[in-house]
Amino acid sequence: MERFSERAVVLSTLDYGDADRMVTLFTAGRGKLTAFAAGARKSKRRFAGALEPCTLVRAQLVERRGTTYRLDSVDVERSHAGLRSELALIARALYCAELCRELVRDDQPHPELFERLVGYLAELEGGAAGPTSLLAFELDALAMVGLMPRLDACAACGGPLADGARFDPESGGAVCALCAAARAPASAAAPRPVLDGLARIQRGEKVPLGAEARQRARELLNLFISHHLGRRLRSVDFMAQVGTD
Repeated sequence: MERFSERAVVLSTLDYGDADRMVTLFTAGRGKLTAFAAGARKSKRRFAGALEPCTLVRAQLVERRGTTYRLDSVDVERSHAGLRSELALIARALYCAELCRELVRDDQPHPELFERLVGYLAELEGGAAGPTSLLAFELDALAMVGLMPRLDACAACGGPLADGARFDPESGGAVCALCAAARAPASAAAPRPVLDGLARIQRGEKVPLGAEARQRARELLNLFISHHLGRRLRSVDFMAQVGTD
């Protein structure tokens, strides 16, 4: 059995039996993996406070037969305790963790996305994440796993987006009025300022978007993400409950 150490972000946990816990980690070198933490709910020495979602750790792991690893111990690099002082912050953090968990397949390294998640969690905790930073994270995450929506031209025909453009996840992003009428009758309304703002954010620009435009932009990205994952992320509803766009 191979023993190894990985820098990792805790994405989620699931209680198992009376004392154990299954832990989903996003590691720097091996991507997403699930680890069995024996006695994690009782051990104060090995795991106390270290397995909270969004915690950045150095994990000591053992490769087992099958797809599950054994988590022997962890050293906390950054607990992100500051995020847990405000519901809006923890809602954003949990959303990003769930998004990464669902976008990434087991044992497929995504070092760029790992570093992006680590950086964004630090920005959130440090108060440096601006109003459109979550949109930027979503677009970056999608691009890094090969699911970048087309926002600068019609995803169906490649033509320009004029008034009447809509958003169709099945076509791959924004669609012009003609393609929306012919090929995407179930597409969603997408105001041009929202599409233009998303396209600029996608290019790495810092774009000021008002609250209403941000909310609509997030709704469009939620449609796109839900289409590709086959379901709506649970943390989206939590963000809505706490008033986070």
